[in-house]
Amino acid sequence: MPLTPVIKLGVLVMRIAIIALGSQGDVQPYIALGKGLKAAGYAVRLLTHENFGGLATSHGLDFCPMQGNVQELIETPEMRELSEKGNFITMTLKTAKETERVSIQWAQSGLEACRGIDLLIAGVGGLYLALSFAEKLEIPLLPAFVFPFTPTRTFPGILFPQSLNRWGGTVNWLSHQVLRQIIWQGSRSGDTAARQQVLDLSPSPFFGPHQSSYLRRLPTLYGFSPAVLAKPSDWHNADVTGYWFLDAASDWTPPTDLVNFLEAGSPPVYIGFGSMGNRNPEETAELVLQALEKTGQRAILLAGWSGMQREKMPDNAFLIKSVPHAWLFPRVAAVVHHGGAGTTAAGLRAGVPTIIIPFFGDQGFWGQRVADLGVGTAPIPRKQLTAERLAQAIQTVVGDRTMQRQAASLGEKIRSENGVANAVAIIKNLEPVLTTVPI
Repeated sequence: MPLTPVIKLGVLVMRIAIIALGSQGDVQPYIALGKGLKAAGYAVRLLTHENFGGLATSHGLDFCPMQGNVQELIETPEMRELSEKGNFITMTLKTAKETERVSIQWAQSGLEACRGIDLLIAGVGGLYLALSFAEKLEIPLLPAFVFPFTPTRTFPGILFPQSLNRWGGTVNWLSHQVLRQIIWQGSRSGDTAARQQVLDLSPSPFFGPHQSSYLRRLPTLYGFSPAVLAKPSDWHNADVTGYWFLDAASDWTPPTDLVNFLEAGSPPVYIGFGSMGNRNPEETAELVLQALEKTGQRAILLAGWSGMQREKMPDNAFLIKSVPHAWLFPRVAAVVHHGGAGTTAAGLRAGVPTIIIPFFGDQGFWGQRVADLGVGTAPIPRKQLTAERLAQAIQTVVGDRTMQRQAASLGEKIRSENGVANAVAIIKNLEPVLTTVPI
């Protein structure tokens, strides 16, 4: 149903809808942004997958369920195998089939949820759906991304080796265009079905709606730190605000056995792969434990969606299903993870060195940024991961004092930023424009 108009002190409050689709790491930054907007007095509705309803409502957001459960999809044997192989194009084709199957339902429920909305905000996962709603309902659209999606000559697109940079700006710019096409072509059939069957709109151009006026009217917000990735000089209508962190509820308390493990010895290393699937979770756990044995380090292992598991853990390792990164990461010596944008941000904010094991997508990009900033090792692609390589990387991050100092310094910079507040301030300054922007 339409978001009910709210009047405070005689003023009609702006109603904002945020469309965020993907894994939990993809969705959490938009919950943080929505929470900040609500605290600033806006009425906020989040359109996201059914399985994130509890998370959205626990932070006070109005929730519109979009059919589908990303965790169930990722945990299928086929997706576990594809994520481990790390072929983003193959994964995109698989998820495109799922998207096409639910695109009609997304358009139907989303259209009703966006009626009466004053502003749409969308990440890459919900961008094309949001563009269609903006066109159908004549609503301003504010793109808000957590990884680079605006073409630039400064660095290559996130799916490409950063070594492409040596070929110059034109090659970089073309790589971003290819990235856009990979994502768009995976969405095109579902987008066309939704536009024709539900929204009564003509199909978007074959090469995508990236030149749509709806994408150029308002600036693009980027929810990452300028200390991690500075705004390129050719991003003329974009703002890098700082990360959009969603911290645990203030009443969250850690399990007693976890606290006891932390206090029983030196700070452990954190190892977890979040929503990334593994065909053999027991084998992955064994690889990690072998690496720990080689280094003599203690570790906290996060089972996560990957299901990393083992019946009996050695004394130097503690396995837990989930734990807030903001609480745990400042208490560990280093973090080892898949390189998702949110997990990378949390590790960098904690000021500890990072080891990234990228599976696919933007994870390798963030892994290379970590290495280039001197706050972690070079990324180790998941399909190349061995106990020996992991052990060597762990030895590096726990023994390299320069790396530790640089990680601590970067953490201080990130903690001094308030990405959500910066984004909210930009949106607040746009209010006069939103009522005058021609549709």
